[in-house]
Amino acid sequence: MSESKLAGQFFDAAIGLLERVRDEEGPRINEAGTVIAEAVASGNRLFAFGAGHSSLPAQDVVYRAGGLALMNFLAVPGTAGVDVMPATLGSALERVDGLAGAVLDSSPASAGDVLVIISLSGRNALPVEMAMNARAIGLKVIGVTSVAYATGTKSRHVSGTFLKDHCDIVLDSKIAVGDAELSLDGIDAPFAPASTVVTSAIMQAVMAAAAGELVARGVEPPLLRSGNVDGGHEWNGRVMQEYGDRIFFRH
Repeated sequence: MSESKLAGQFFDAAIGLLERVRDEEGPRINEAGTVIAEAVASGNRLFAFGAGHSSLPAQDVVYRAGGLALMNFLAVPGTAGVDVMPATLGSALERVDGLAGAVLDSSPASAGDVLVIISLSGRNALPVEMAMNARAIGLKVIGVTSVAYATGTKSRHVSGTFLKDHCDIVLDSKIAVGDAELSLDGIDAPFAPASTVVTSAIMQAVMAAAAGELVARGVEPPLLRSGNVDGGHEWNGRVMQEYGDRIFFRH
């Protein structure tokens, strides 16, 4: 099989997943957008969290052109990227009990705020405890995960539960256990993961739904413009000044 056919197969697989998420998760995506819009309109704050490669879709909605200025990344040191040395440390930290509580206790998140937790498997201690602790202090929790992992794997949290069990809204990315869309004779491991593509699309769809809901409520969405277009910096400066008490990524 030629390389171009494999590339095309990956695009087909990703498009199929996106279409499935659009058709099957649409109502819950709109519900998540409404929850976020309510938080914005009522003066609350927005946070997103993910560890490892699940941090990428979370970072994708923070401080970016066309995005809500109020979305903040809830960082857990050592887990947010592959720049940690060794890279395997991030995976190890996801399994540490108590880390999520310490992070939330030292964060500005409080009752009434919204936290989006992204975890493909939803099985590790960190995302499970993050959701449990967040709800305990009164946050609304939106989980973005692959529900398939709850039946195809075992939880690594002492409770035996998964992220999906501790959320107000669950958005299912439909990613198969193992996160690899392709296989080929002569290659022992499956390859071509699509979770980042699909999960990032889910996040942007939620943000779009939130923007529409805000307009329906008569509230101008606090969106950022590209700094690479004329007037972008001036626009963003005004937005950040108006909402500065709810934007934490610039401090």
